[in-house]
Amino acid sequence: MPKLPLFNPIYGIRPAKGKAQEVVAPPYDVLDSKEARELAKDKPLSFLHVSKAEIDLPEGTDVYSEAVYQKAADNFKKMLDTGVLVRENKPCFYVYRLQMGAHIQTGLVVGASVEDYDANRIRKHEFTRPVKEDDRVNQIKFVKAQTGPGLIAYKQIPEVDAVIKRKSAEKPEFSVEGIGGVIHTVWILDAEADIRVITDAFEKQKAVYIADGHHRSAAASRVKKYMMEQRGAAHTGTEPYNCYLAVAYPVNEMKIWDYNRVVKDLKGLTPEAFLAKLKESFEIKEVSGQARPAARREFGMYLEGKWYLLTPTVPTPSKKDDPVLALDVSVLSDLVLDKILDIKDLRKSNRVDFVGGIRGLKELEKRVNSGEMKVAFALYPTSLEELIAVADDNQVMPPKSTWFEPKLADGLISNPLL
Repeated sequence: MPKLPLFNPIYGIRPAKGKAQEVVAPPYDVLDSKEARELAKDKPLSFLHVSKAEIDLPEGTDVYSEAVYQKAADNFKKMLDTGVLVRENKPCFYVYRLQMGAHIQTGLVVGASVEDYDANRIRKHEFTRPVKEDDRVNQIKFVKAQTGPGLIAYKQIPEVDAVIKRKSAEKPEFSVEGIGGVIHTVWILDAEADIRVITDAFEKQKAVYIADGHHRSAAASRVKKYMMEQRGAAHTGTEPYNCYLAVAYPVNEMKIWDYNRVVKDLKGLTPEAFLAKLKESFEIKEVSGQARPAARREFGMYLEGKWYLLTPTVPTPSKKDDPVLALDVSVLSDLVLDKILDIKDLRKSNRVDFVGGIRGLKELEKRVNSGEMKVAFALYPTSLEELIAVADDNQVMPPKSTWFEPKLADGLISNPLL
């Protein structure tokens, strides 16, 4: 049975001419049901009717119920039947540009080989949660397509850059505005010569890296096994379900934001006693205004209406020692959250919460000033080089180590199973 290349062209399903702006939707996992219901109000063609189909069912419906997945399938089929969405008549890649303010990144929509994901050539850096994985598996099975792309990072490839640059100078298939004012622009890349250049170039790569979308990737692997069982002898290894929907960007164009921590209590310590404990491991400097870390090993802290800058005075691990323990998120966990506040497991503790850097440090102030939280910590963003080092070492990062922005949209490109 033939092995598919690392990245493959797909029979993409996309909005028909003039429909993309009505269809475009934020990723399913950045909104709760209430927010999705509000955003999709008076927007019958919004892809939220597929990705968050509970909005078309009575409030309070279990989002993991079969009724939700069936509704998603019905809505997706209706969009295809009425011509809101169209399927390509031959497999292709797509150039996909994201623009948020001055930041621009341009990459490729691809079918990433599930076999290469299973073999860890598409490398991971996070654990997945069974309930979220099951949700994606059920969504894909019912809708019969992968509708939410994973985000992949790759080390820059000059010949791929050249194809993307040439194609993105042409008129796009569509350009739409998503939430937050992010502009999503897509070009269809269907020339056989370009497809061959891209396929061959990526086939030479030792590895690429999941930046975001671990649950989408893991679910696609499970769906492939399911489809192989369903089809039996009819399985050829080249069907669309042997790939999963992903958008790949060169590392040098991607942006990771800080992922900050807020904690509900000081484990019985007074603020003065907590500061005294911190002084055992950190130099502490009170600052006027916000304490935004400017480099690795700097931590901002907001406590009792004041900002402080913390710098470790004790030795901390280097990347050579251990790429996970060397992360700033690990250093903060080790020296503060675990050692002083007795928060041992970030995945399970209900005393800690996480705030994406896109919300700004004002969000940290708000959470503490409201009395909901007692202390907040601002971190310097994890770098893509650190992410790659962890993935190459076959390790996983602590929870909520990376926040990628701008986000990909749902509904612009989907990958059918057959």
